[in-house]
Amino acid sequence: MTRVFTNTTTTSVWLSYFLRPPPSPSVVIPNRLSPFFSAHPKQKFSTLTAMDARVSVSAKEVSQGLDVENEEEFASQSTLLKEFASLSTIEKAWVFKSDNGGSSRAMFSVGQPNLLGNKKRTYMLSSHIARESNGSVSFQWAPFPIEMSGGSTIVPSPSGQKMLVIRNQENDTPTQFEIWGPSQVEKEIHIPKSVHGSVYTDGWFEGISWSSDETLIAYVAEDPFPSKPVFDGLGYKKRGSTEKDCNSWKGQGDFEEDWGETYSGKRRPGLFVVNIVSGDVHIVDGISKSLSIGQVVWAPKNDDSDQYLVFVGWPSDCGSEKIVRKLGIKYCYNRPCALYAVKASLPKSETDKLETKGDRTQDKTAAINLTQGISSAFFPRFSPDGKSLVFLSAKSAVDTGAHSATDSLHRIDWPSDGKPRMSHKLVDVVPVVKCAEEDCFPGLYCSSFLHNPWLSDGQTMIMSSYWRSSQVIVSVDVLSGKVSRVTPNSSASWNILALDGDNILSVSSSPVEPPEIKYGYSTEKKEWNWLDISSPVSKYSTKVRSLLSALQFSVMKIPVRDASVDLTDGARIPYEAIFVSSKTRKSGACDPLIVILHGGPHTVLLTNFSKNHAFLSSLGYSLLIVNYRGSLGFGEEALQSLPGKVGSQDVNDVLAALDHVIEMGLADPSKVVVVGGSHGGFLTTHLIGQAPDRFVAAAARNPVCNLALMVGTSDIPDWCYVEAYGGSKGKSYFTEAPSLDHLHVLYNKSPISHLSKVKTPTLFLLGAQDLRVPVSNGLQYARALKENGVEVKVIVFPNDVHGIDRPQSDFESFLNIGVWFNKHFQ
Repeated sequence: MTRVFTNTTTTSVWLSYFLRPPPSPSVVIPNRLSPFFSAHPKQKFSTLTAMDARVSVSAKEVSQGLDVENEEEFASQSTLLKEFASLSTIEKAWVFKSDNGGSSRAMFSVGQPNLLGNKKRTYMLSSHIARESNGSVSFQWAPFPIEMSGGSTIVPSPSGQKMLVIRNQENDTPTQFEIWGPSQVEKEIHIPKSVHGSVYTDGWFEGISWSSDETLIAYVAEDPFPSKPVFDGLGYKKRGSTEKDCNSWKGQGDFEEDWGETYSGKRRPGLFVVNIVSGDVHIVDGISKSLSIGQVVWAPKNDDSDQYLVFVGWPSDCGSEKIVRKLGIKYCYNRPCALYAVKASLPKSETDKLETKGDRTQDKTAAINLTQGISSAFFPRFSPDGKSLVFLSAKSAVDTGAHSATDSLHRIDWPSDGKPRMSHKLVDVVPVVKCAEEDCFPGLYCSSFLHNPWLSDGQTMIMSSYWRSSQVIVSVDVLSGKVSRVTPNSSASWNILALDGDNILSVSSSPVEPPEIKYGYSTEKKEWNWLDISSPVSKYSTKVRSLLSALQFSVMKIPVRDASVDLTDGARIPYEAIFVSSKTRKSGACDPLIVILHGGPHTVLLTNFSKNHAFLSSLGYSLLIVNYRGSLGFGEEALQSLPGKVGSQDVNDVLAALDHVIEMGLADPSKVVVVGGSHGGFLTTHLIGQAPDRFVAAAARNPVCNLALMVGTSDIPDWCYVEAYGGSKGKSYFTEAPSLDHLHVLYNKSPISHLSKVKTPTLFLLGAQDLRVPVSNGLQYARALKENGVEVKVIVFPNDVHGIDRPQSDFESFLNIGVWFNKHFQ
């Protein structure tokens, strides 16, 4: 799952310190890296250059948000953190064939934090891809990127001749659809709130799909809110009266459940189609109001058949008669869903809409459930020839209750007449891998698909997937089910961006190497070669490159300690930890160690580049990033070994990994700190309670500290049951009204049950708008620690949700973590 108490001035106080000049010619910052830093934490180094923008700060401001003795360290660390925080990230890419056929055009969407504006800046960078006669590839980049200001998302058309820009507007202003051609805006369509609310662009419910002739766009947007009562000085105003009257007000109406964390106020995503020629917009008929819609794609069309849309539908009751509301869906793949097909066009009349079969009248426009034989189906993709519909399934997560688990891939043979039916046979293409043998394929773990993931043979899909502690790119033959790894057998992580014909455009990075663009092509021997592509986004500052060049990393296999006879084979296989350290460590001396723990618990920390982890490494720390059993990427048996054993198995796995590096002489047991968020915060607070003498300091971001409190306040109370009791028991026991016995079990599984033993100074970073692990969870634990005399610092971010990922909040979080850890090594 994923702060001294502060008020809403936290960000402004921090900003003053972040922007101010260093207070003296030299500042204190811990680091070992020459020439920028000296050999050990808490030693001085040469003057750092302050940020260009500088403001002064008063003594009164100092007392509100910052310990005076830490002022110099805040100033110096903020300068260092700025070096990493300002790095750009390639988020998406599109490749289009040029008219001459011998080259391509690529367009990259790049993100960069805008700290002063406290938002993400998105810009587009284009390039011409030329293939040389000797087999090499050159990228010719545009001289400058173009910022996409105010745009919620962009979606190029299949041909690359048009581009859709959506601008979701606030308050009562309409949503804007802009259709761009090669040189100008060709069409602008304004859609008022009465038609629909904002368009979903979040990557989960998001479904924006161009038709093959590029005249229609199907998309997912918030259904219009039902009308609310209006009142004036005389009481209730009847229908037909205007709401825009200074002598009246709009009432609240009935409460409606939303989809939880990050979807506050989002009740029901609906399906719409816009004709970009006429500008007409209509809601698609035939879809039950009990379904929330996402991930729409156009189905293949025969000349004499109706045009169909295929989409994912999530039932409001999460597929259970027992559940009477929506549960949080962000990061929760255990919500049942199915693929549906529905006609895209409006019926011409009521007669066209209805048909009679026997003595029953049926709705001809009603959506058809295509995947009734399986509990989960999402990411639908049609093969290029239109004969197959391939989709991913999280049936393991749905069936066991774990919020995320091993995926499976399936296929439906699409009818040749283009008319979908309810009786489609499901073909298992890639099944769930139960026990992942060493170095063998561990199963599919995919967080996204390309819009067009197909090679030219029409049956090979290319996708990114987790492979133990790394992300790799794999190919899947959807007819034979053969899975092959196409990226090198290195410890780095790879993520696919786009396909250029049968070639792959991707990014590769590691904990000590920022992302670099890679271009892959297959040889006649079916081997993949990878070219390094220089890009403007990959040009990092001299300081960053120097800092990172002094670091190294490895992936360690950690043997399972005290494996009991009741463990499955998959749960006995070693798990992994990523170890980041200095290349120049002196013999017999160990840098302080930060143990880093991921949330979930069913997620994974990968061997990719993390700006915040790189910052902590550059302060002079080694990092131990533990992927304890229960993490994604290690097979289903290892993952399912954790539910019912949280607070014990995961805690012991972390301690065993820590003992492993200590026994190897890589860490000093007296110089260890720990940090984690969400379930990683659960582990952090468990560790300082169960092993109170092992950690010098701790930091927890939105930690789960008390399951008995969380179960009544979280958007995912079922998570508390599944992780505390195990999958089958947790699913059957789950209720909105826990019994005293249930609360007793939840409390005993929680870090708060070990609170009396804690003596570790602990920093808490909490998002006040967190619906996943509400702020009360961390505050209760922090207050109890203070009551026991433990040193505590709490920072609450008033406008942040569970991830605490707004640019200023993310920056302030890790700045405080760095300062907090260094303070306790003095």
